[in-house]
This record gives sequence, structure tokens and C-alpha cells, in this order.
Amino acid sequence: MAEYLEKSLQSFRSCFFKERAFRWFVLVILMFILREDHLGVTSTIRALSLNHGCYDTLIHFFHSSAYQTQMVRLAWYRFVRDSANFLLADGRTILIGDGVKQSKEARYMPGVKKLHQESEDSSKGEYIFGHMFGAIGVLIGTKQHHLCLPLHMSIQDGLRDAAGWENSGISAESHVVQIIRNAYDAARTLGRSFLILDRYFLTVPAISAMNELNSSDGGNRIAIITKAKRNVIAYRQPIPTLRKTRGRPRKKGTPIKLNDLFDSKKSHFETEVMYLYGRKRTVRHMYLDLLWGTKLYQELRFVLVEYEDDGGPKRGILVCTEKYAPNLIITLYAYRFSIEEFFREFKQRFGGFGYHFWTKSIAKLNHFKKKDEPDRLSNVKDPAAQKKILNTVDAIERFVLFAEIAMGLVQLMTYRIRDVRKIQDFRYVRTQRDGYISEATLLYYLRHTFLGSLLSKPESFLTRYISALQAHYSDEDLVS
Repeated sequence: MAEYLEKSLQSFRSCFFKERAFRWFVLVILMFILREDHLGVTSTIRALSLNHGCYDTLIHFFHSSAYQTQMVRLAWYRFVRDSANFLLADGRTILIGDGVKQSKEARYMPGVKKLHQESEDSSKGEYIFGHMFGAIGVLIGTKQHHLCLPLHMSIQDGLRDAAGWENSGISAESHVVQIIRNAYDAARTLGRSFLILDRYFLTVPAISAMNELNSSDGGNRIAIITKAKRNVIAYRQPIPTLRKTRGRPRKKGTPIKLNDLFDSKKSHFETEVMYLYGRKRTVRHMYLDLLWGTKLYQELRFVLVEYEDDGGPKRGILVCTEKYAPNLIITLYAYRFSIEEFFREFKQRFGGFGYHFWTKSIAKLNHFKKKDEPDRLSNVKDPAAQKKILNTVDAIERFVLFAEIAMGLVQLMTYRIRDVRKIQDFRYVRTQRDGYISEATLLYYLRHTFLGSLLSKPESFLTRYISALQAHYSDEDLVS
């Protein structure tokens, strides 16, 4: 595993203009893998037993101009393309997109805003102050055992007023459209892909953005599979008239309320046994190709699904922008829950949202701001202050990106382990997976054995980097 990490991290060397910046990148990735607590940058000092003078240098590394965030992200895309065993469907990779809200109480942290949470968890408040992230992941593994490997995460709400600043790189588009664009950027490296989304993303701007991006390179690079709301209304194709009439030709036919078809078209449903959500289920489904979207009226494939669950019968209306088989659309949408598991592991195991970057160049957060009051970013006119705020946002997204890379490397290692029983026996788990180990088990094993194993490899650059900062660097050398 140490050799695999060395080889993997070396592929990012070209992203850094200076050797020292690359060394700190290696240490930060090791920090996310080996640390026991999630208390920001200080975790690195404790996890690797570094000289306490490294703290200021680590803070500077996340703000450094010795590398560009986008270059590291593109290198990560290429590494995943060349290393991962993708779960494919019809020759396409399977991307999953969703948003995640992270509570942050820092008063001087840019992008923090009041967010509404829709959750059945009684421990979560209805409203929180924090960051809204958009995430894209890709499925790796097999149908029986697969993981959502992180590709892209960025703040996608609360920064719109900074989009017009010089060299901001911040998009003023909605969260929904940004998810589509991020998925397309990933698909440019990974190849033609399905994009699985929640029903929140079935909007006219999202479909229009997909059409624009697909037509820009002359191919259907991404195909969206999502879920429609229960009150969705679609339209039949307009009936052509034989004689000319005044006015423009009709763009839509008669409307159909799809939820009513579960009862009125029972005899048209087909029954099939499918493997969904970890077990076999008897599924009834029917599909229709209908027009959808106000002023868009694009033909989409709607799949009506019904099956029995422990809590009773479940019904849903799935949507696909391409005319794929209904059973494939149902199977692919069932994979969407994998990104929820990714969010849980990213937060709890890796502490990917444990950043504490802030700046006093922004006004203090007002928890009681009215809706019609201007955002605090709109009052920042000084170019120097704007630059500091953008640099802080970039530091936050770099922290999250490095956590993604660390988590992805651990996920890829779980599929490369040959002696699974040895690692499983190292940590007691009530229910073991046959032939596979979880990210949590591998992290536990690495955190108790990795540094010791490096002592037997003095020629390793990982050993050299860590030992140099532990023993030889003084505080003055590190600051300089």
C-alpha cells in the first residue's frame, strides 16, 4: 500500500511549480488518511508528529500560488480514468451528482449563508448557517459491491455577488446548472457517461444546459437520469393538421398527469424481478415517451415504477433524456443512494469539511439579515479585499479537494487488497463483507501500521519527507 501511494502521488508532481509545494501536498494527503481527529490543519502536526513550526507553513500551503486548483483537479480526473475499475452501463461510466449542506458558524468565512434542510432526522435543525456544496462522483467496483468515488466538490451558493470580481472564477449560475457543467467537465476526461440526479434537478435550465454542452462537441456525452415529482405533467406529441391554418404550429399535444396512470393503466404495466437496493424485488413498470418542460417541450422517456418495500408499496416516476430500456433506467437510478454513503464517509471518516479558513476582509455574518437586505459580499469594493476573499474561498475548496483525493485513493486501495482476511482480523466488525473491506477498516489498519512500515523503507520519498520535517527543520527554516 505504501508503494501504491508513492506511485499514485507522483502522478501529481507536474501540477506543482515547486518541489516544496509538492512535498506539502503529499503530507496533506497523508494527513487525511492517517489522522485520528478532524480538527483542521493541526491534525497534520499530530498525525505525522511534525515540528510545531510546520503549522504556519501548512496554512500558507492552502493559499499558495505555487499550484492551481484546477490543474490538480484535472490531474485527479486523469488518474481516476487510468486507475479505477468503473462500473459501466451500455459502455458509459455512471456519474452521480447531488448537493450537500455543511454547517459552519464562522462569522468571517465567505460563502456562509442561511440554508434550509429537508430531512427526516430529528437531530437536524430546519435552518442552519453553512456552505452549500455541489458534488460529482463516479461509481467503481461491481454490481454487488460498488463505491461512489469523489471527483468534484465546490461551493455553489452564497458567492454569487463575487462572480463579477476580477479573476474570480466563481459562477453566477444556479446550483442545478453548475452540477450539470461539472459533470460534463468530468465526462470530457472519463468518456460518455450517465448522470444520476435527484428529482430536485429536473428543471428546464438543467436540461437546456445539458443540450448546450452535448451539442458543443457534436455528441451525447452525458445522459441524465433523474426522478420527477408526483404532480409532474407531460404532453403527447402534437397531432399534425392536414390543411394549413393560421398561426404557428402547435408545440405540444394533450397534457397527461402521470401519477394518475398508476391506477388507470394497470394492465399496461410489465412485471420483472430486479436487483435493487441490495436485494431482489418484483418490480412493475411502464414507460412513455412524452414532451416536457415549459417552452422547452423536449421529448423525454418517463418510466413509472412500482414495487413492494418493507414499509408498503413504493411508487416513483423516473425520467431519462435518452431512450434506454426501462429496466436499465430503474437499475441506474437505484445507484443514486451511493452518493449519500459517500457524504457520510467523507464527513465522518475523513473530516473533509473540517476547514477553518476565514478572513476579516469580509463583514461579520449577520444571523438576522432580512431577505431584501444586500449580501455582505456586495459591499466589498476594495480590489485587495476582494482578492483576499477569493483566496480564502480557494483555500476552502483546496482543502476539500485534497480530502477527495485522499478518500479516492483509499477507495481504490480497498479493491487492490489481496490478503483481505489479515486486515479484517485487525479490526473487529460484527458483520464482515466477503472478499471486501470497508474504507473505515482500511483506515483503521493504516493509522496503526503505516508509519511503522515506512521505517523499513528509508529510501521512500514519503519517509524522507516526513522524517525531515520531524527532525531537521528549525522554525526559522520552515517560515523562510
